[in-house]
Formats: sequence, C-alpha cells, structure tokens
Amino acid sequence: MITIAMFNNKGGVGKTTLTNNIAAFIADTMQKRVLVIDCDPQCNTTQLLMGQEFATELYWEQNPPSQITTISDILQPIEDGDSRISDSFVPIKSSETRFNVDLIPGNPKFSIIEDRLGSAWHELLGGDIGGIRKTNWNSFLVNKIKNNYDFVFYDLGPSLGSINRSVLIGCDYFITPMGTDIFSILGIRNISEWLSGWINLYEKSLELSEERFAGRLQSFNISTQIKIKNGYLGYTVQQYITKSKQGVRRPTKAYEEIINNVPQVVEQSLRNYINPNLNSSHLKLGDVPHLYSLIPLAQSNSCPISKLKGVDGLVGTQFRQQEDFINILSRIVRNVFENLQKQTL
Repeated sequence: MITIAMFNNKGGVGKTTLTNNIAAFIADTMQKRVLVIDCDPQCNTTQLLMGQEFATELYWEQNPPSQITTISDILQPIEDGDSRISDSFVPIKSSETRFNVDLIPGNPKFSIIEDRLGSAWHELLGGDIGGIRKTNWNSFLVNKIKNNYDFVFYDLGPSLGSINRSVLIGCDYFITPMGTDIFSILGIRNISEWLSGWINLYEKSLELSEERFAGRLQSFNISTQIKIKNGYLGYTVQQYITKSKQGVRRPTKAYEEIINNVPQVVEQSLRNYINPNLNSSHLKLGDVPHLYSLIPLAQSNSCPISKLKGVDGLVGTQFRQQEDFINILSRIVRNVFENLQKQTL
C-alpha cells in the first residue's frame, strides 16, 4: 500500500480538486483500491465527494448517521487522553460516490485535536512513549488498513501544525500542488524549514526514548524511519487565466517570472527530501489548467471532472475543456507513477 499526502502551506491552489480527481483516475483507469482521508478541518474533500446535503446531515443535524466514521471518531481515544486510535471504523464505500474511492470523512471538530496532539509533541520531546504513540496515530491507522487498499491519499489543510505533522509521520510520500503566485513559493520555503525542524527533533526524541526504555518502541510497532525524508514526489502548477488575441495565448510577465522560478525554488528548498534516483527534471508533474465553470459543476454534482456528462449540465466548449483536463490528468498520474518506480530502483 502506498500513502501520499497532498500538501502546501498555501491554500487556494486547487489541492482538493486535484487530489480527488487523481484518486478517482487511479481507481477507475488502473483498477486500484483507493482510500481518501479528509484531514482538513474545512472538510472540502468530504463535501466534494458526498455533496452539501450529506455534509449538512453529518455536521449540522443533531442526530447524524451513526454508521459514519469520521477522522475525528478515529482519534477520539486520543482526544479522551488515551494513546491509541479507535479499534474499529467504517469508511464510506466507493459504491456510494461517483469518484469510485472509499472515504474517511473529515470533521470540523478535527481542529480540536490539534491541542491534544500539540501536548503529545511536547511529551514526545522528552522521550515519553505516550507522546510518541499519540503522535504516531497515522502510522497505526496505516497498519490497520494496509491490506485493504493499494493507495491512500490524504487531503491536508495548509497549516504547519501538529495535525499535519502527525499525518506526514505516517506517510510514504508527499506532493505539493502550487499556484502561480509568490505565496505558493513562500509556502514551499516554509514547508522546508518546518520539516527540517521537526524531523530533527523527532529523531532525537526517538533516540532518547530508546535509551530510557530499550525495546519499548519496537513493542508498539513504532518505526524509527520517517519515510517522507526521501518521499517528495513533485509538484503541480495551477495555471493562471490569460488573455488571448486571435486565439493566441498572451502570457503575463509577472506570472511567467513566478512560474520560471518554481523549479529552482523547489529544488533548493526540498532537495533533502528527494530520493537520490530523482532529479529536478522529474519533479514537475504537470500544469493544471484553469477549469473555469467545470469546478462548480463538478462540485454541485459530487463528480470527478472526467465523469461529468450532459445530464450533469456539461455543455458546449466544456466538453473540450473536459477532454483537455483528462489528458493532462493522465500525464500527471503517469509522472507520479514513474517517480514512484524510480523510488524503488
């Protein structure tokens, strides 16, 4: 099973749309078993896959469906002061969504666990096993589901906090969707500083814990290896809207300068997290076009862009836009798989 976090410190870069359309493409085209986990308290993935009515029933009604297990439910024991996650949980099945993926829904209350995980981090820094176990909740989750799926995608919020840190500790790889703005580049630099800071502290804390409690980490199946240290798979760039003259695209100088700087900034900032078998030329996974009205149409129908039909409201030039997007998405997925293969060489 391969786990991939979709993450950038900058919001508004099309991360949720890209994450779930990649997941759906892999599930449909490659016949893989895919799970999406919504770890963003804004719950955009859950709303995209399940629709607004479902979100209202789940988050607003006084008696939400009892059979639904959200990410908050999985971490409820930790919220209650324990060091483990829930023993049982049931994802929404792929048959219930047009994306053909299983889903662990998000929950706005998930942000509440941030304080508990922050406290666990401070405990961890002293080598405390309880703090280490709480921080490794995603590692335990991955171990529980590893035989059920081929791919797991995590949709993360833009924060550099304890939730995202704990998710990444249990992930194999991460991808950074970017926009054509200076803040996306600054977000990459922030991620670099953040990763290097906490990974160094985490590794030292594990060493301290092993000195104090020899063999105890192994007894709880806590790995001393952080896979994302060599798990950066690359980035995508969401294109800006350009003016055209006689059908010819007229690029905007300021945006083009930003785009031209992206490869260098990514390589400089995240080189320590790139597998030796990859180089900077492998890291650009693709450009994501501005999708105009396709985005709200996909959202209103809770549907991957590739599956939108006339009955969903797809009309006119949107069919061509859809075809272009499918081709672009195919190239992005192909590049992701090629980078995954290079990781194992």
